[in-house]
Amino acid sequence: MMSHMTTALQPLRILCLSAGVGSLTPLHQTLAALGHVELVASLDDALVRLRNDHFDAVITGAGDFLPIERVLTNTQSGLLLNTIAEGICLADRHGHILWNNQRVESWPPEVRAELQHVAVQTLEYFRSMQATEGHKSNLVGNTPPDPNGSKTQKITFSVNAKHYEAICNPILDHHRTPKQVVIIAWDATQGRQLQNKIDAIDMAGRELVRLEGEALAKLDVGQRLKLLEDKIVQYIRHLFNFDHFAIRTLNPQNQKLEVLIAVGLPSAAIELDLYARPEGNGISGYVASTGRSYICPDVSRDPLYVTGLSEARSSLTVPLWLHDKVIGIFNVESQRPLEFSENDRQFAEIFGRYVALAINVLKLLATERYTTTGQVAQDVSGELSGPLNDIVSETSLLMDDYIGNDEMRRRLQSILDNIEKIRTSVREVGNPRALSGSLGMNPTVTDPVLNGKRILVADDEPAIRQTIADVLRRYGCVVQSAIDGADAVRIFDADGPFDLILSDIKMPHKTGYDIFAYVRKKHPKLPVILMTGFGYDPHHSIVRATQQGLSAVLFKPFKVDHLLEHMRKALAHPKTG
Repeated sequence: MMSHMTTALQPLRILCLSAGVGSLTPLHQTLAALGHVELVASLDDALVRLRNDHFDAVITGAGDFLPIERVLTNTQSGLLLNTIAEGICLADRHGHILWNNQRVESWPPEVRAELQHVAVQTLEYFRSMQATEGHKSNLVGNTPPDPNGSKTQKITFSVNAKHYEAICNPILDHHRTPKQVVIIAWDATQGRQLQNKIDAIDMAGRELVRLEGEALAKLDVGQRLKLLEDKIVQYIRHLFNFDHFAIRTLNPQNQKLEVLIAVGLPSAAIELDLYARPEGNGISGYVASTGRSYICPDVSRDPLYVTGLSEARSSLTVPLWLHDKVIGIFNVESQRPLEFSENDRQFAEIFGRYVALAINVLKLLATERYTTTGQVAQDVSGELSGPLNDIVSETSLLMDDYIGNDEMRRRLQSILDNIEKIRTSVREVGNPRALSGSLGMNPTVTDPVLNGKRILVADDEPAIRQTIADVLRRYGCVVQSAIDGADAVRIFDADGPFDLILSDIKMPHKTGYDIFAYVRKKHPKLPVILMTGFGYDPHHSIVRATQQGLSAVLFKPFKVDHLLEHMRKALAHPKTG
């Protein structure tokens, strides 16, 4: 008797071969109490039933034990081969498939035909290797090497835009001649696509950080920001097919997540104030504070989710890592549930690191430009210091010689005054917040575009504010000055209307972008020009404002002619967001 009884409590299925068992009545009655008993009269019938069905136990005579055991073993092996994910087949030397599991059976005929070709290719390759090794061995008088040592071959092939990989092993007869080949194959399309996408992301990332090229040497920080934005949007759409996304950067001073780029999202989502905090600031705040990516399969069931895409159903948010710090987040939204997979998360994380690096490169370039300017000023000042001091000493001695000659002393004093102006000019070259241009040499000018225009100038530095006001008044402008952002909004409401707003970006209470946004809501066609230093704009106001109709941005120090040129263009051709 051979039994394969299980420990399950459900009724057993028992196969009983009546031949050779003897009297079956008492045994049948006993087995019937355990489950369903099926009787077969011959060994052949039993083998057929075992191949086509499953039984928990087999009852047979001792003489039939070995053939039944072999059938059961083969059945279990076939079951195992049919449950694994890979395709397995056995082919002869002509490539004809002698046996295959269910995975191969499920593939299109074209794939099976290719497997036959792979089998022939493997056997031919192995025979050629045997011949080569045998020839080498005969030349040196050694015994031919055992071909079993390196007979595995890996082959890749494509069928109908799908990619397959296969591992092939020849089967040798007693003469060590390859007669058959075993092939284990699998569909590698997804893996190949993943690798291709990673390669594409890597290439895109390299392009993002190529902001230091010679072609960009002539661009100012605002133009570089715009170029970076265009590249990021292009690659996000091309690589991921994402149409609704935002990139926010972290302001380290107040932990606010400022919008750098926003595409396909409503204004309510863009204007939402979010901070890098795990609670109360949406998924973006959670990701920025924890540094962990977050897939939201259904926004309606996630308490962390806040206002985003209209009718959004799912979202993906990853941190922007720069070395060991999170400098922002990359958020994508979809109107379909369960839109984002783990692969999307991995790709977005890789791309996010490149975005963070590109932002940092741009920041370094802006800082380098500022630092270089300052260094040049220091070098020039050092080179001129000795000669200027000599002139001052000699001029002072001459003034002592001309006591009583007022006209000569006035001329000598003019020389001393000019030397001090030279020193001041050199210092101002290195000052990122300086305004260049010789005001004393510019008389009042009648300008048809600027004359009579009411201009609101907002800057928290009195010297800059006063200098700009003096320049504009010489060209006939009526100027109102604000000492900070809040003051600018108050003056705008109380003393308007104005023809143009000229504001610094970084000010107390309200930023230049805050002023711009406030003005645009009330008067969409009113031109606004923002100013900033060489230093990097931490709030990325330039990109946002440019998207929404900013007339121009000026990077200090700028020349008076440059300021007037942009003002004339803005007044003549106001932009609308």
